[in-house]
Amino acid sequence: MWLDVPADPWIVLGAAAVEVAIGYPASLHRRAPHPVVWIGGMITWCDRRFNCDDDTPTTRRILGVLCLVTTMLVAAVAGWLPTLAPEPFALGLAILIGTLGLAQRSLFDHVRAVARPLTQGDLDTARSAVGAIVGRDVADLDADGVVAAALESLAESFNDGVVAPIFWFVLAGLPGLFVYKAVNTADSLIGHREPRWRAFGWASARMDDLMNLVPARIAGGLIALAGGGGWSVMMRDARKHASPNSGWPEAAMAGALKVRLGGQAAYDGVIVERPLFGDGDGPGVRDLDRGLKVYVTACGLLWLLLAAGGLAWPR
Repeated sequence: MWLDVPADPWIVLGAAAVEVAIGYPASLHRRAPHPVVWIGGMITWCDRRFNCDDDTPTTRRILGVLCLVTTMLVAAVAGWLPTLAPEPFALGLAILIGTLGLAQRSLFDHVRAVARPLTQGDLDTARSAVGAIVGRDVADLDADGVVAAALESLAESFNDGVVAPIFWFVLAGLPGLFVYKAVNTADSLIGHREPRWRAFGWASARMDDLMNLVPARIAGGLIALAGGGGWSVMMRDARKHASPNSGWPEAAMAGALKVRLGGQAAYDGVIVERPLFGDGDGPGVRDLDRGLKVYVTACGLLWLLLAAGGLAWPR
C-alpha cells in the first residue's frame, strides 16, 4: 500500500519541479544539514570503526557489506516513515521530502559558478569553483582544463544527481530514492580501489554500479537527444570508461557538443591516463554554456517522460 502514493510519476514530477524552484537553501543547510550529510556521517563512522588495517581482506569485505546493508536499511526506513501519514498529507510529504534526493538546481548552480568567472577571465575563482565538484587536482588547470572538468562532472552528475534518483523514486517510492542516495554516497566515500577501501568498500562500489546500470544509459540517451547528436560517439566510446556507467553520459556529452573529453588528469599528484571521448578538439569556455543548455534541455525531456508515465500509470 505504501508504494501506491510516493511512486506515482506525478508525485515525482512535482518533487522535481519544487526542487528546481527552491533547491535546498544555504540558510536551511546551516541550520539543518542536508540528509546526505547525515548519511555520509554514518558511513564515515562505520569506516573509522570497522575498517581496520589489522583485519584480513575477507573480514573487511564482510564488514563492508554489513555497513552497506545497515545504511540501506536505515535509508529505507527513513523513506518509509512519511508514508504512514494520512493520505492527503502523505502526498505533500512525498513531494517535499522527495526534493531532498534530487540535485537538478544545485548541479546547475555549481556548474554555472564555474562558467561565470571563466567568461570574466577570473581563472582562480573558476578553479576554486570546479574544485568543489570534481575529485581531480585543479591548481594547474588552464581555462580549457577547467571547462573539461566541469563538463565531465555535469554529465556524470546528471545521472547520479538527477536521472538515477528519479528512476528509483518512480520505481520504489521514497524508500527507493533514499536507498539509492545512501548507496551512491557510500560509493563516493568508500567505494575506492586504494588499499584501505578495496575490500571494505567493495560492496558499495558494486551496488552503486548495479543501481546505476539502467539510469546511466537513460541519462546518456537524454543528453544525446537534448544535444541533437552524440548517439554514435556514446555507443562507440561509453565502454572505454573504467566505470560501467559513467562513460554513457560523458561520451554522450562529448558527442553532443562535438568536443573531446577525458584524457590525462591528476589525482593527489598522480597523473592518470584516462580514455578519450569524442572526436573534436578539447572544449573551450563557450562550450560550458552550451553544455548547461544541453543539461537543462535533458532535464526538460526527463520531465516529459515523467508526465507521459503519469498519464500511463495505472490508477
